[in-house]
Amino acid sequence: MVTIQNYVRAKSLEEAYELNQKKGNCILGGMLWTKMQNRMIQTAIDLCDLGLNEIEETEEEFSIGAMVSLRQLETDTGLNAYTQGAVRDAVKDIVGVQFRNLATVGGSIWGRFGFSDVLTVFLAMDTEVELFQGGRIPLKEFAEKKQDRDILVRLIVKKTAGRFAYAAVRNQSTDFPVIACAASCVGGEYRLAVGARPHRAVLLCDEEKFLSGGVKEESVKAFANWAKEQIPTGNNHRAGADYRTRLIGVLSQRLFYKIGEV
Repeated sequence: MVTIQNYVRAKSLEEAYELNQKKGNCILGGMLWTKMQNRMIQTAIDLCDLGLNEIEETEEEFSIGAMVSLRQLETDTGLNAYTQGAVRDAVKDIVGVQFRNLATVGGSIWGRFGFSDVLTVFLAMDTEVELFQGGRIPLKEFAEKKQDRDILVRLIVKKTAGRFAYAAVRNQSTDFPVIACAASCVGGEYRLAVGARPHRAVLLCDEEKFLSGGVKEESVKAFANWAKEQIPTGNNHRAGADYRTRLIGVLSQRLFYKIGEV
């Protein structure tokens, strides 16, 4: 059970950042994973009054506030048009609508959870995070960092020309994924993001140029076999490493064939 001593609705990001520097304090997102922990929070910091619950679209990018819910991602017309429905596919099986109405983008990305569909799908895009102190950095770089006391303000998805597709395997619907994959071709570069390995999601770019000639049967199989060698997997109660590795090969082929048809 989580116990909260004090609750503060921050009036500014500066106030939230200062409060968050104390080790016993905590930024609240949707409060869905935090409440399952057995811990004492000295001061819970709520960002709900800071206008971070909107998805803003310009000609160059999408700006997704940290307090945007997963349900907003699922239903946003512009974002899903740009990603050919990949974002919707990534979040639609996360528990249920009620849960997705509460879970936030900021909490999902900041947590860098191994099971995160959200982190996986955005890794495949030209994505940056904006941190209060750290500024804008690539999501790939952020995903590799250890957690600190900074604050994630928003997610920025650049509208780089691209094609996207997402798929995950679950033992049953609404469960955590056994493996999660997002494939893309962004600015001419083919990418594969893999999460639920069961470790934190990683991004693999086509450095060997298997797909430089386009999506063809031989090149897709070659990339899939290479991906299985490059992306480490592990065991947990949902699946074993060997099974996950085989799924990477299968899903990556399906997804690249899909984006080749777009």
